[in-house]
Formats: sequence, structure tokens, C-alpha cells
Amino acid sequence: MNLRIKLFTAFLGLVIIPLFILGIITFWITFNSIEKKYSQQAEYSLKAIGYSIKNVFQEMDNVTDNGIAKGVFQAALSAKDPDSQDLTATTQLELNANQRNFRSLLYSHPAIDYAFLYNIHGGRKSNVIAIFNKENFETLPYEKFKEHPLYNEVMALNGQPKWIAPHEYPELTGSDNVFTQIRLIKELSNLERVGVLVVQIKNWEFEKIFQNLKLGSQMRDTRFMLVNDKGLILYDYHLELDGQQIKAYLPKKLKWESDERYRSFKGKFNNQESVISIYKLQDYPWSLVSVTSWSYLSQEVTTFAKWFVAIICVCLLTAMLFNLIFMNRITGTIGVIVRFMRKVESGDLKARVDEKGDDELLLLQKGFNNQMDKINELFEQVKREQRLKANAELRVLQAQIKPHFLFNTLESINVLAVQNEGRKVSEMVLRLANILRISIQDKEEIKLSLEIEHLRSYLEIQKFRFEELFEYSIDIPDEMMNCLLLKLTLQPLVENSIQHGFEGINYKGRIAVTGKMEEDRILLRVEDNGIGMTNEQLVKIQYADLDDPAYRSLTPYPNHERRGLGLRSVSDRLRFQYGSRYGLFICSQPGYGTTIQCVIPRYEAGVHDEVKSVAG
Repeated sequence: MNLRIKLFTAFLGLVIIPLFILGIITFWITFNSIEKKYSQQAEYSLKAIGYSIKNVFQEMDNVTDNGIAKGVFQAALSAKDPDSQDLTATTQLELNANQRNFRSLLYSHPAIDYAFLYNIHGGRKSNVIAIFNKENFETLPYEKFKEHPLYNEVMALNGQPKWIAPHEYPELTGSDNVFTQIRLIKELSNLERVGVLVVQIKNWEFEKIFQNLKLGSQMRDTRFMLVNDKGLILYDYHLELDGQQIKAYLPKKLKWESDERYRSFKGKFNNQESVISIYKLQDYPWSLVSVTSWSYLSQEVTTFAKWFVAIICVCLLTAMLFNLIFMNRITGTIGVIVRFMRKVESGDLKARVDEKGDDELLLLQKGFNNQMDKINELFEQVKREQRLKANAELRVLQAQIKPHFLFNTLESINVLAVQNEGRKVSEMVLRLANILRISIQDKEEIKLSLEIEHLRSYLEIQKFRFEELFEYSIDIPDEMMNCLLLKLTLQPLVENSIQHGFEGINYKGRIAVTGKMEEDRILLRVEDNGIGMTNEQLVKIQYADLDDPAYRSLTPYPNHERRGLGLRSVSDRLRFQYGSRYGLFICSQPGYGTTIQCVIPRYEAGVHDEVKSVAG
């Protein structure tokens, strides 16, 4: 898969697809929250409608309370001529003040449609006394009203008003969409029951209530209804479902009877998906119902979804154009750099990319060229270090057999021969031969056991020459004897102690050679109690900088002995062979002797090549 496809796939996977998933999740959450939010809104609206309806009823209750308190209805019931009590008769001249005031009150209240009284004592021509006349309306006779279930209910209320909605009792209220108040009338003097008042009000006030709600844009597609506890639709603002059972339009699984004050759910109303909210009115056996089309509620979310899909399509088209136009330049430049990298792999270290552009690709081209320049510098540094290594190896060869040591050893052997010490002569010759044999070996690394043997031979020869000058001890664990190290590593360290550490001391010197083996390395330590070294001398010997002119001035070494020559030679060889983690670590102070620790990787003859490569 090339880079262009990978970038396009990454754009789809990291931008378009997550954006699409986020849009779906947002759409789903918003879609599901519509019902909850609208349910809350519908609850507030239905409560407001219920409060307004209650105010209408209370206002009419106050009107009839006023008529009862002023004795208007009681006077009409006790009148000799009941038919003359019609307050709509304009020819009446003999009305008392209360009747005139109440008549003005009724006229000033346009909602009253009809009002009459039942005389419960009878004994007159008619038990029905008309107060506010209505054309084409036949009042239910008192004898039948007395047998009606409402009669006992009105009597039980004992003067409290009873409200009847349209279509509940058409035999009593007629077929018009009117609300009817029925209440018991008592004589004010002795509270005797004298009649029943029936007042009908028009639905103008209710229409105003719903019309004010419909003016709001959020309610324009909402159907409001008044339904009694039996499911009968008493009032429909759209005037379409009056007098019908609401259960016929609701889902079959829904139970209309419920004790909940408010409930809202999404379901089908008249086979159309809708949000249905039901609020039970307090103090009245009715419920307000609002039905809103779900398509109307979700149209904004649907519009948002359409716009979202359109935006996603535009993003996809833009991504494809970006891939065709801009990716070609990006991938083309990267392809050129890749081709030059392959040239470098084949060995052409002089390959350079033409630097052009003014964006991050220019930085990439410059980075490649700078990297190649750095690699060439590193190659030159490696060559320089190799030359320094060759010089160090030359110094080792020069230091293998020092003329003064050889001449002094031969002179000591001659003295022993003159003294006729044949056994000591033989021992000295054997030790000198052992030193020469190990020194001229072609192997660069030898076992630690051979290095210890070479060191012991050297110390014994020096011990014969300077018998009272020093003593030595060698303590190396047997398990370390098979480990490999560079030859002539320990002898220059001991030689430095004898020739320079014990120079001018008035006490017997002591040299201790010890060894310790750790998990991945071995530690060889040479300690003496000589005169020690100053900080300046340590700086010249330890951690020498290969590029330091002062260090370069020391190479090549002259043939005569100089202090620190052997230490620098061993330090250089160990660093070149094993890396910067290994080498000599010197601790010294004037008057307190010197401690030299040699750290080399741990491996034996069988794993020489593998460990050596890891150390490098």
C-alpha cells in the first residue's frame, strides 16, 4: 500500500468516519431527547390551560354566588307568576333593585347562554322557571330530572356547583358545545332547599384559551382535547372528534384509566406517529389531552441530518480532490528522497537531494542532506580513530620489550652466573623466556591465566633486582582464569607502580593485584602504597580526548620511558577494543598511593566473537 492510499485511508478513518459516527450519535441523542423535552413543554402548556379553565368556572361560580347572595333566584322561585321572571323580557318594569343589578350582570357577561331554575316543591303550573331564555331548547322536565343520576349528586353537593361538559348528558344540556353548571338553591333565612339552578355558558372562553396557545409556532400543529374519565371526547378545538371515544384513536395496549396526574408518551394517534400528553384536571373529572405530530417535532432534526449528510459528502469530495492534487506533490517528493536513500544503501554517500519548496518538505530534504553530511563526518572520524588505534598498537609493540628492562635483566643473570648461582640463573632465564614468549605472540587476546603468569614472571625478575624495595600479592579467583583479555594489560600497570610509585620512598612498597567477577564484566584492580599522582598527572593519563592537541602531541611515543606511557597505552587499547564503557579507572592522591581498576567485558574463549561484538 503506497503512501497516497495510506494518507487517504487515514483521513477517512481519523476524520470522516469519526465525524460520521459523531453525527449519528448526536442525531440519535437529539432525536430521543425531543420526546422528553416536548413532554415537559406540553406539561406546562396543559397546566396553563387547566388553570385558565378553572378560572372560567370560578368566574361563573362567582356570578351565581352573587345571584344567590342577593336572593334573585329565591325570589324567582317564590314569585306568583314564574313565567314573568325571564330576565330577557324587556317589557318588565316592576323589577326590584337586586333583580335589575343581576339582570345587568347577566347581560354584561357574554359567555352565559341559558339559565333556568327547577322548583323542587312543585305545586305550580310549571316546575321550570326560565331566567335567561334560549331559543329552540326544550328543558328536561323536573320529574325526569329527579330520576336522573345527577339529581342525587347535586343534592349531595349541598349547594356546591356541579359542572357538566358537552356531550356528557345531552338529554339535560342539549347538543350544543356548552358547559353547564348545576347547583342547589337554598332559602337564605332558613337554608331550606327550594330549587336547582342550571346555567349554561358558551365555549367562547375556551376557544380563546386554545387560540392563544395556537398562536405560538411550537403549538401550531397540536390538537387539544378535553376528555372525561370514561374516555369521551368532550371538547375538540378542531371540532372534529367531539362526542367520540378517544380509545378508538389510541394504541390498543394503552389503558386510558390511570391514577397518574401527568403522563406523556410517543405512539400512534389516528394511525399517525405522535407525542400524546395527558393531564388530569384537579377538582374536575376531566383530562386535557394534547396530540402533536411526530413528523412536525422531528422536522428540524431531520433537516439537520440532511445537512449533515450533505456536508459529509462535500468533505469526501474535498478529500478526494486533496488526494489527487496535493498528495501527488507530497508523495512525489518523498518518493525522490526514498530513491536517493536507496542510492546511499548501494554505497553512494555523495548522493544529495535538490532542495526546493517552502514547506515541511523542504525541511525533510534539508534533513536528508544534513544527515548525509553528518554520516560522512562520522566516517572521517572513524578513519581518524582507526589511525589513532594503529598508533596505539605501534606504541604497544614499542613497549613490549623495553631495552633498559632487557639489559638490566641480562646484567642480573650475569651477576648470578659469576656468583655461581646456577639454580637462580635457570629461574631467571626461564622467567625472561616466559615474558618474551607471551610478548611476541600473534594473538591479541589471551587467557587471564597467561596474563597472570606473564605478570608473575615480570614481578619475580623485578623482585630480584629490587629485593628490599617492594613486595607483592596476587589474588585472582580460579573461575576467572579462563576469561579473555588483551595481552600486556596488567604488566604496564604494575610497572608504573614500581618505576614511578615507589620512587624515593623510605618504606617498603606493596603491590596487590586482585580480581572480581560480575554478571557481565570482570574487574581487575592494582593497588600500591606509593607516592601517588597529582590531579594534573591524572588528567593527562585518564579520559584523554582523541581530538585534544595536547593528547596528539604525545604520539608517537619516543623510545625512552616516560611516566604514564604504559597507562595511556593500556587505556587506549581497552577503549578501542571494548568501547567507552570499559577501560582504566584511576584513583590516586599524593602520599596515599594509587588504585587502578581495569574493567573489561566478561567472556571466555568459547563465546569470544559474540561477546566482543556486543561490547563493541
